[in-house]
Amino acid sequence: MDLTPRKTALALAVALLCSWQSQAFAHGSEAHMLPMAKTLQDFGADVQWDDYAQMFTISKDGAFVKVKPGAKTAIVNGKSLTLQVPVVMKNKKAWISDGFINEVFQSDLDQTFQVEKRPHPLNSLTADEIKQAVEIVKASPDFKPNTRFTEISLREPNKEEVWDFALNGTPVKQPRKADVIMLDGKNIIEGVVSLDDKKIESWTLVKDAHGMVLLDDFATVQNVINGSEEYAQALAKHGITDPKKVITTPLTVGYFDGKDGLKQDARLLKVISYLDVGDGNYWAHPIENLVAVVDLEQKKIIKIEDGPVIPVPLTPRAYDGRDRHAPTVKPLQIVEPEGKNYTITGDMIHWQNWDFHLRLNSRVGPIISTVTFNDNGKKRKVMYEGSLGGMIVPYGDPDIGWYFKAYLDSGDYGMGTLTSPIERGKDAPGNAVLLDETIADYTGKPTEIPRAVAIFERYAGPEYKHQEMGQPNVSTERRELVVRWISTVGNYDYIFDWVFHQNGTIGIDAGATGIEAVKGVQAKTMHDPSAKDDTRYGTLIDHNIVGTTHQHIYNFRLDLDVDGENNSLVAMDPEVKPNTAGGPRTSTMQINQYNISNEKEAAQKFDPGTIRLLSNTNKENRMGNPVSYQIIPYAGGTHPVATGAKFAPDEWIYHRLSFMDKQLWVTRYHADERFPEGKYPNRSTHDTGLGEYTKDNESLDNTDTVVWMTTGTTHVARAEEWPIMPTEWVHTLLKPWNFFDETPSLGAKKEK
Repeated sequence: MDLTPRKTALALAVALLCSWQSQAFAHGSEAHMLPMAKTLQDFGADVQWDDYAQMFTISKDGAFVKVKPGAKTAIVNGKSLTLQVPVVMKNKKAWISDGFINEVFQSDLDQTFQVEKRPHPLNSLTADEIKQAVEIVKASPDFKPNTRFTEISLREPNKEEVWDFALNGTPVKQPRKADVIMLDGKNIIEGVVSLDDKKIESWTLVKDAHGMVLLDDFATVQNVINGSEEYAQALAKHGITDPKKVITTPLTVGYFDGKDGLKQDARLLKVISYLDVGDGNYWAHPIENLVAVVDLEQKKIIKIEDGPVIPVPLTPRAYDGRDRHAPTVKPLQIVEPEGKNYTITGDMIHWQNWDFHLRLNSRVGPIISTVTFNDNGKKRKVMYEGSLGGMIVPYGDPDIGWYFKAYLDSGDYGMGTLTSPIERGKDAPGNAVLLDETIADYTGKPTEIPRAVAIFERYAGPEYKHQEMGQPNVSTERRELVVRWISTVGNYDYIFDWVFHQNGTIGIDAGATGIEAVKGVQAKTMHDPSAKDDTRYGTLIDHNIVGTTHQHIYNFRLDLDVDGENNSLVAMDPEVKPNTAGGPRTSTMQINQYNISNEKEAAQKFDPGTIRLLSNTNKENRMGNPVSYQIIPYAGGTHPVATGAKFAPDEWIYHRLSFMDKQLWVTRYHADERFPEGKYPNRSTHDTGLGEYTKDNESLDNTDTVVWMTTGTTHVARAEEWPIMPTEWVHTLLKPWNFFDETPSLGAKKEK
């Protein structure tokens, strides 16, 4: 995010004015006037005309403006603002003065964005800092030409110092530093750069690991395929005579202990292909049973895996509505006529009693940090850092084009790099504030991602209600603040929401949409002779197309600090026990409560009938109960719950990954333990993530811990998800448990 005043209206207005100057002068005497619709649209504002009220409503980020043609005043966030020049109508079009944007949007009546007086130590690297880090690295004698950059990100300062800054404003001693991960051919290099001292602090060659797939690898693969006569001949066997119509999808090859015939030290991708038939949806036309193995260093195909020919499904299956009559719906407007209830100061968000920091990481997307809740005037720690840790999408089909498919989307490809810009009114509601973000691309160049994150407030039902007989109703609405981010990884689009509730609860929701990965088959309907075999590993969702059964498994890294760093994992199991107190009852409900004291015991499948708490036994609420947060990996979903990966225990995937098979992990805090699948999972031979982190089985009693929460779905395809899939959600919660003394959404008590 920008660290300067938020994309100031003044700077944008000057740029816009310069670009429109000649157009304005074309109107002669009205050279100082600009067409309202185009000017405000290019500025990023939404303009609506109310014919009944004869009034324009203009909204942009935190500003909501009402203005009538000819009026000397406008209403900005419910307050009157005098205009130097009224809006005028000419030839049924509205015109505004060249100072209108600055006048309205620099009026200080919108308090959504505020200037950060002291930069937060966890702020993302700015574009200038990225450039500086690259210049320092390239000046090193160890830097080689054609080296590419996997990641350039902030090297976090000491956790204790960051908390001290967040709570007390104490400056962090550590200078700004950057972690730089590079690829020299197939070799991974890690560098630490001191931006203040303008020097490289460390330069390390990482052995026995493969780096991420970078965006230019996609182009390399397509060029290799296009130029390969061998592949053209293979395509001809499948009835394809024009290789230029073939679209490739580069995929990681996994690890099979040599059983797939691939050398472990080579930088390889497997390539599956689709046919472009002109309908805009090549995913619907798979070239089945044809896989090319591409060596990225040699830039050539080293192997073609070819199976029985399955005709390519050719029927057009547009998913963008080009062949449909879209349903007509009347506009739905969500307005905040008096402005936002939250403020954004630099990268800090303040809403109700919540304060937290937000930045975007090129691997895992948004990182939510230094989360506190203001409890009657006291800021209490809830979470130091929360983010997507990693995810995997494993498929269950053993056939030639499918057996290796188990996408580690963030660890192999970098989901932050694949951020999808958010469309207002479609991907997020009209009242959302959309934030641009900056990351480094594979050349080291700072790249701005427009509309990368959406923040919005929403109505979420009643917060509470009670109707006492004969008495007035008591109820209030529930408001939620949502931080939304979307990443598009090939055919799937993933939506992640961090949802803050007024009552201290934090929800994390993951939604999958986009297009199913499908398999070409012989069967047209389930009555065809081959249908039973064709649907052994999936569902026939179209003529000659099977949606293959797979899973979406997400893991979230949650460095919870419940009212402080010293926490313990507590289990509460409801049990039926005999009634020994007398009376007609034979049984009772009681709670079996106990501590889970080490990392290996903490790794467990989650039973929704039980309660798992991260507790601070050093702090109590006014009743004497230890303050806690409940961890709920499953809080509802629209697909079968992924209670574990659907593989046999001796499968290759279990040698590499452990996180997917248990829903709760808790480890002792170590700053370098960031990813449940390990730092470099591409082609990894063993588990370098949670399996490695828990080997030493450290104690979890009264210490600084990290919760790793796994959730997800088992995706059994259905026809209603084709040709495009309605968003399917899975929900999780972090819920206060005796953290407060009473209902927190009642508000602060009145002073007597």
